[in-house]
Amino acid sequence: MSMRDRREKRQEKREVFGRGGSAVRFRMRQKLLSIGDDYWIEDEAGGRFLRVDGKAVRLRDTLDLEDVHGTRVHRIQTRVLHIRDSMAVEDADGEQVALVHKALVSPLRERWKVDRTEGDDWSVHGSIADHEYEIESDSGTVAEVSKKWFRVRDTYGVEVAPGQDLALVLAVTVAVDAMAHPGR
Repeated sequence: MSMRDRREKRQEKREVFGRGGSAVRFRMRQKLLSIGDDYWIEDEAGGRFLRVDGKAVRLRDTLDLEDVHGTRVHRIQTRVLHIRDSMAVEDADGEQVALVHKALVSPLRERWKVDRTEGDDWSVHGSIADHEYEIESDSGTVAEVSKKWFRVRDTYGVEVAPGQDLALVLAVTVAVDAMAHPGR
């Protein structure tokens, strides 16, 4: 890849994810939730978009993502009897749409995989603990997660590329956060 190609790729990415770009932005609280607690994912204007509902009386960790009317959009559950930490993301009908798990080998930085039942699989890489990471597919960046847009200590943002399933991207972000910061 030439220097010019890299520059053009950065410029294209800036048009989507940069200030004034076309990405859809959300505000999330930094893992203030433990299983049993609830919180709202807000859009850029501060309006409620999805509610994360932690289910306390379950054998395995369960989080429901509900719309503003209380309708379940996705359920996120830990998968027991797996070799590595994993969480399944199910749609409203209970069908698994994605499996989020830690990559087997990641010597230098944290890497996670998202095995999707439809479409390209996603990879999650960056500093998960610091909420500075990207979700990517073979066709490009799906979302960027960062604290740099907020001055509030316990808040981070998620920028989702146009044309992506917003609820699924946010469900994957919640799952990664729940696995990366258990019990926090």
